[in-house]
Amino acid sequence: MKISQSSFTLLENTIREATDKYRNSCEQTIVTDFHLQANSNSGELTIYNDDDEVLAHTTLEEWTAYDGENFNDEVERLLSTLLNEMKSKGTFDEVTVLKPYSFVLVDDEKETLAELLLMDDDTLLVSDELLKGLDEELDEFLRKLLE
Repeated sequence: MKISQSSFTLLENTIREATDKYRNSCEQTIVTDFHLQANSNSGELTIYNDDDEVLAHTTLEEWTAYDGENFNDEVERLLSTLLNEMKSKGTFDEVTVLKPYSFVLVDDEKETLAELLLMDDDTLLVSDELLKGLDEELDEFLRKLLE
């Protein structure tokens, strides 16, 4: 799925708007997840907290024009990339939410489709792409070790 730079910026600003509600607070807030719900029919992205309160909302025209069958997979890749870029830039450094917390993609019934980003000082999510071929590499290592 290709989106314009202005839509990419709009998504980033929407995520920033949602997390800004938990920025620079005196107390750390307990939020387990930020729920991101994308709708291909309306082109809407809505971000909720654990209590189903809307934190931010936007509409992307490119999403309404998408006619593929794997909309959620494409949105997952797009949002995961964006969230990781934002994390690298330090966007979430001043969010006063107790860690660990996650950004998750949810469907219309608020069921989790994918975990997009886990914010934790000690935990790293490993993607399927990174794990491809790991079994073969470990088998080869063990074989050489035992020789």
